[in-house]
Amino acid sequence: MKHLPALLLLILMSCKSETEKKTNIENGIDPTVVDMWSDFTDANPEFKNGEMPESWFFHNNRKDANRLAQLTLTGKKQASSGLYLWYEEASIDLPEVGTQHIITNFDGKAQAIIEIRKVDTIPFNQIAYGYAELDMGTTIEPLKRWKNAHWDFFAGAMKESGQQPTEEMLVVCEWFETIWPEYK
Repeated sequence: MKHLPALLLLILMSCKSETEKKTNIENGIDPTVVDMWSDFTDANPEFKNGEMPESWFFHNNRKDANRLAQLTLTGKKQASSGLYLWYEEASIDLPEVGTQHIITNFDGKAQAIIEIRKVDTIPFNQIAYGYAELDMGTTIEPLKRWKNAHWDFFAGAMKESGQQPTEEMLVVCEWFETIWPEYK
């Protein structure tokens, strides 16, 4: 009888967790995302009371999203790039150091948790070799590959709003660390 309050508390916590999980699934979040965050907060209780980070995948197609998620898991990909213009158009703040994200594959399955370590805004034509290497996850012509891939990606995205890319367009550069491995 003396353990009844503790038992009731555990049951209540379990129900709350299942309710949160059901709500997230109804909102289109894959259960692996919820499970990964739960595993992470169990191992890192200082994050237990925080909100679950946003989950998303890199790029805009299955092949690249899955490849980039895998490079993030292996630690080869440690940076990400976005257009400053996107932040301006959406009237949102730039990413902040310490922000965490749950990286998924193209199907939304959790792969890793990353934490932003540094953010800078750099003109496209001033992106450095070292940054390109971290973003592309390769040492084989990383700057050339970065410029080609990002020019095409940015051009496609800008075309929708009737704009053209320029060598001087600002790129939001995020350096990150993978802090939690693939969901098993």
